[in-house]
Amino acid sequence: MNLEHVRYEREGGVATFTLDRPERLNALTFDSYRELTDAFCALRDDDELRCVVITGTGRAFCSGGDVKDIIGRLFGVSDEELLAFTRMTCDLIENIRLLEVPVIASLNGTTCGAGAVIAAAADIRLASEDAKIAFLFTQVGLSGADMGAAWLLPRIVGMGHASELLMAGEFISAARAAEIGLYNRVVPGEELAGLTAEWAEKLAAGPSMGLAVTKRMLNEEASMTLTEAMQREAEVQAECMNHPDYREAYEAFMEKRPKEFTKYKRDGSEA
Repeated sequence: MNLEHVRYEREGGVATFTLDRPERLNALTFDSYRELTDAFCALRDDDELRCVVITGTGRAFCSGGDVKDIIGRLFGVSDEELLAFTRMTCDLIENIRLLEVPVIASLNGTTCGAGAVIAAAADIRLASEDAKIAFLFTQVGLSGADMGAAWLLPRIVGMGHASELLMAGEFISAARAAEIGLYNRVVPGEELAGLTAEWAEKLAAGPSMGLAVTKRMLNEEASMTLTEAMQREAEVQAECMNHPDYREAYEAFMEKRPKEFTKYKRDGSEA
């Protein structure tokens, strides 16, 4: 995957995207938005992929859209162009959620605007103590319901905290973000890379089918009734019980050895 505006690295089954404009607090441009959107879509067909990490360099994870490159240039464009842009930003978040492997947001510093929603779209959020966060859309005269934030946040922190974050648009500390369940872990900055690598390794070694189905059902069950969810979970769990990973976990336990799960093709078959 050849990206020009986002740094991309691959080590085995773990892909890492690094936002690398520290002088601009890793603000997104039209080009980096497009590259990330297309990249997360393309990764759906990668049967070798086991985990994705997205992080930043310097003092910020991501400060949102670049004031000069995006915000300034959007004034005066047509309604069609505005809608095309906002749809692309939503496509990025949708593509992160539809990628059926674990996505880790490793929040190395300030996280706000679009960066905050990217973090919310991830499955796991690991943060440094400096990773304050703000969904600051109302602070610039926009709706807090941007890029899927109003769908994601209530499911992570509950309606009350989501309403506060999206309506006030103010920064909260990493400690507060962890307290309300927005961050999974908070560590000193020098420990973040190690913690991220540990989580990526652990998830990459996990049962890729089981993890894929888990993420799929977390997305789908948000709009299901209880009865629908029970029926669907019974179906997918029976499917997982027919997969070799289920027997492998049993045999590894009985033989007192590490588990060696199979690769999982995106069509649901064994690799």
